[in-house]
Amino acid sequence: MDIQQLRYFVAVARHKNFTKASRALHVSQPSISKRLKQLEDELNATLLDRSERKVELTDVGHSVHTHALQLLQIVEDIYQSADSLADTARGSIQLGVMPTIGVLLFPKVLADFRKSHPQIELFMVESAGKQLEKQVADGEIDLGVTVLPVQQDNLYYLPLLNEQLVVVSHPEHWLKEATTIPLAKLAKEKFVFFTEEYILHDVVMKHCLQQGFEPTIVYESALWDIVLEMVAAEFGISIVPKSVAERMDNRISVTSLASPAIDWQLALIYHKHKHLSYAVQAFITYMKELVHNDNFLE
Repeated sequence: MDIQQLRYFVAVARHKNFTKASRALHVSQPSISKRLKQLEDELNATLLDRSERKVELTDVGHSVHTHALQLLQIVEDIYQSADSLADTARGSIQLGVMPTIGVLLFPKVLADFRKSHPQIELFMVESAGKQLEKQVADGEIDLGVTVLPVQQDNLYYLPLLNEQLVVVSHPEHWLKEATTIPLAKLAKEKFVFFTEEYILHDVVMKHCLQQGFEPTIVYESALWDIVLEMVAAEFGISIVPKSVAERMDNRISVTSLASPAIDWQLALIYHKHKHLSYAVQAFITYMKELVHNDNFLE
């Protein structure tokens, strides 16, 4: 027994005629007759009295018809519930972000999403970029906001923001006189780095090695504010995203990098093969619209 058989049965009972039922359902009459015969054989009972011009329900047919209507109503309710969920995008989202992302996103992007989707609960967890990739790839969280490149093969990514990395130094450092500086000119400097679980650590290290030097690291931290405070305290210089550097006061000096310029590419990542809930789909759509309208950080 399946839902299609019940739909055919109810239609014939309503119209009391196979031809009229076939027209209403846009299905051939032989197909309806075949499926209803299969239903009767499965129930080992005659449901329809076909002896007169009008098809009538047998006693068993009346009983089955009552239950069939109830079942079809339940099925309709399920579809309506699913449609309603899709329309209102209810549910919850587990969103993983790097510590600095909360500073970049929460005041505007995430707050606006909450306002426009009040039925969705948004739970944020903080992890380093590499750990976020693993959490999304393993299905532990729904989405992650991290830095490209993505190493996991089973992840899609939506590019969100592409900005330059800059050099930050103490205001009295010799770099204060430079608007731009080639990376190779920093070979003898002392660096404050982010710890190795950060993708940015690998990005900066790779570019330094490509320029022919291994940076002298005097301090490493997993916290953005600590890195900047160490720079302000003259422990060394650091290389950070421009948007992060701009959030410090005049206790640091900012210099652009050249030869090469280094991009910091932020992306939203999600699983290629995992089912995406309506809530998650709503968030992805929201982020795509922000990127398309070029107002991601406005």
